[in-house]
Amino acid sequence: MIPDDKKRILKKDLLLASVMVVAGLAMSAVSLTELRARDTQMAQASQPLQLQPEPATQGTAPAESKPGGARPTTPAPEPAHPNVEAQKDGVKPALPVAPAEKIAAPIKEK
Repeated sequence: MIPDDKKRILKKDLLLASVMVVAGLAMSAVSLTELRARDTQMAQASQPLQLQPEPATQGTAPAESKPGGARPTTPAPEPAHPNVEAQKDGVKPALPVAPAEKIAAPIKEK
């Protein structure tokens, strides 16, 4: 049998645990009732600023969309053209060359 001392400690622990559970449930109930009772008001955002359209696109209508096709754009996108000076200089690396101690030996193929 379990001695009386251990029974008393077990009862004390169970009582403490049950009080903690009841306190948690009570706090949850109070929170839920406050959420339901609170008057929810939504803030209304202001209208976005209307920018003046570009003169090139003022009179044109958007391109017709076709089912299953790509989304049309008006005006059509143009490819990027590099600067004339950049073409003369050639392509420059985006990053500077790594120092010699950071360059590894080439990988040998098997």
